[in-house]
Amino acid sequence: MKVAFAGLGALGTPMAARCAARPGLAVWNRTHARAEAFGAAHPGVRVAATPRELAVGMDAIITCLPTSAEVAALLDGPDGLLAGLAAGSIVVDCTSGDPETSRAIAARLAEHGIAFVDAPVSGGPPMAAAGTLSVMCGGSAEDVARASEVVAPFAGKVIHMGPVGAGHAMKAANNVLLAVHILALSEAMTMVTKAGISPRVAAEVLNVSSGRSFVSEVLFPERVLTGTFPPLFRLALLEKDAGIAAALAGELGIDAPTLTAAHAVFHTLRAKLGESADYMEPFRVAESAAGVTLRG
Repeated sequence: MKVAFAGLGALGTPMAARCAARPGLAVWNRTHARAEAFGAAHPGVRVAATPRELAVGMDAIITCLPTSAEVAALLDGPDGLLAGLAAGSIVVDCTSGDPETSRAIAARLAEHGIAFVDAPVSGGPPMAAAGTLSVMCGGSAEDVARASEVVAPFAGKVIHMGPVGAGHAMKAANNVLLAVHILALSEAMTMVTKAGISPRVAAEVLNVSSGRSFVSEVLFPERVLTGTFPPLFRLALLEKDAGIAAALAGELGIDAPTLTAAHAVFHTLRAKLGESADYMEPFRVAESAAGVTLRG
């Protein structure tokens, strides 16, 4: 299977690197210099100048872009994916996108005999580099089986969630919960620290108790207690994902005040902290507001 990769961001780069062992991998990125650097680091990888050039001769295209709108924008025009893709090929979209746009993209591709699977991932750059990402797929059983082969180099687990759009719905649910956990833990930890409890001891107790989460078990000890805040995932992208979840709940007629509130707080933080802020910044904001330091 000849595979191409579009989108070499913080997550897409290690995913594409896992695919580089495949003969004939092609890559494209909106910032061409980044694609050129990737090609230089991975001899044998073809660097495409346009999405059309990327797609020519390929059986599968993996997309990993910030939003579904940007995936949709790749399709049309003389240099778009549809100008290069052949009938019978498949687009596997690993973007953290939205279900409605995914369904529109799938319908557009189907007109040309091209399959589509929305396949957002969870695990972040470290798990992408290790090839252990969880991939949440939306599409027909046949198409998801094909997509499983496409994502195999970077996937530890592939789960068929349902029809097209189901993968992105699940990813939105996962990420809005991540947003809720970050906000709740930042508030709870500043509270107990100001009450005189060591944040390290509080974390030890919490992580053998019912309030634990991935944020408390992994992110808090590794990043907050150590004061290490490497930029792994932009707060702006988590705000976007929380917004997808809140909007989806509204579309389905579900009252989701907690999800809506989490999105609103992240929306405010995004405006305050800017587009480059890391998603763990709410802890430093909470520290500043409470006048405490969450260190070991």
